[in-house]
Amino acid sequence: MGLLLDVEDTAVTRQTAEALARVGTVAAIRLIALAVAAADDNQADWLQTGVHDALVGPGDAPDIAAACGKLALDPAEAVRRGAADISAWADDIKR
Repeated sequence: MGLLLDVEDTAVTRQTAEALARVGTVAAIRLIALAVAAADDNQADWLQTGVHDALVGPGDAPDIAAACGKLALDPAEAVRRGAADISAWADDIKR
């Protein structure tokens, strides 16, 4: 979580979000969702950029929507809220 919300180095935030998004597992996306829920506007922008980079980069795009769908049922409200944001970001890229 410290890497996703690094206030000193936005490159670390971006790269960590991208790496986790490329993994695409529910556990990886859950970490990003928790970070999104706790992020300030600047951090959220860099988290979004990292997710975007994973979805449009080389190779197969991870199925972030499926992971977000599972996280919509997470008991933690912060996870559900963050997953909803990530899902919206992924939808924007598809358009």
